[in-house]
Amino acid sequence: MNMSVYGMLLVSSLAIGSIYGLIALGYALIYKSSGLLSFTQGDILTLGAYLGLTFYSILKIPFVISLILTMACAFALGILLEKGVIRKLLNKNVGAIYVVLATIAISYIIQNGSQLVWGTIQLNFPSVFSVSNVNIFGVNVRPEALMCFIVSIALMIVLHFFMTKTRFGTSMRAASMDSMAAESLGIDVSLTTGVSWGLSAGLAAIAGMLIGPIYGVYSTLGSTIGRKGFSGAVIGGYGNMYGAMVGGLILGIVETFSASLISSTYRNLIAYALLLIFMFIKPTGLFNERAIQD
Repeated sequence: MNMSVYGMLLVSSLAIGSIYGLIALGYALIYKSSGLLSFTQGDILTLGAYLGLTFYSILKIPFVISLILTMACAFALGILLEKGVIRKLLNKNVGAIYVVLATIAISYIIQNGSQLVWGTIQLNFPSVFSVSNVNIFGVNVRPEALMCFIVSIALMIVLHFFMTKTRFGTSMRAASMDSMAAESLGIDVSLTTGVSWGLSAGLAAIAGMLIGPIYGVYSTLGSTIGRKGFSGAVIGGYGNMYGAMVGGLILGIVETFSASLISSTYRNLIAYALLLIFMFIKPTGLFNERAIQD
């Protein structure tokens, strides 16, 4: 296997790994804001891919504007889910397991709703760029794959500055650390929690629109990706947004190279074996428990 093949594998692994990272980032945001697990991320990714396809391919809206519209729709959906379902369940003082079950139910509703609207046949997401390949250091790569990595890293940087440098981001962090203390300081904890769920949904939708041109769009697109994103979040340190991106990238690299060097048949086995290894050897992930609490 020559260097160009290794280069293509690396780009492919970074592309899918960055998508896993975006999904993991959404899990981290939800956990940090409310201490809850949500299993809607994968199917919101699918919904984002369908919405992006509708805006970009059917309505002929420019890609960047379609991306913004898709994120806005998902953001509104995330807030609606938190206020209309999750918050109402929590107000009834039910256990956290009921919230998890509710998110699983919502994921199936989104999945089957997507089938009802767009059908069950895989749809082709048209290419975003006029060229099919770009040459980087002698390696031909798809520009859409490069876009996945660049946009994902850019979103993490923007989110970092939003969370650390803006007043609202600081309020979100304060509310996640101690909601009662934050409320006593005048912070609207309900608003910050809703925005966190909205942002996590927006990230998943962007991931769907980014990966659509590479894999196509179908109703179960996000099912496996959602689980892999959760695995990436655990590997990086569940609840830490930097660990989420790192964990997603590591998972993407291991999965892609193992599929090429060993067999694609075992790519899921190897990926989830890596998750189990981390859970046994370092259950707090690469970014340890203290990072989760900070």
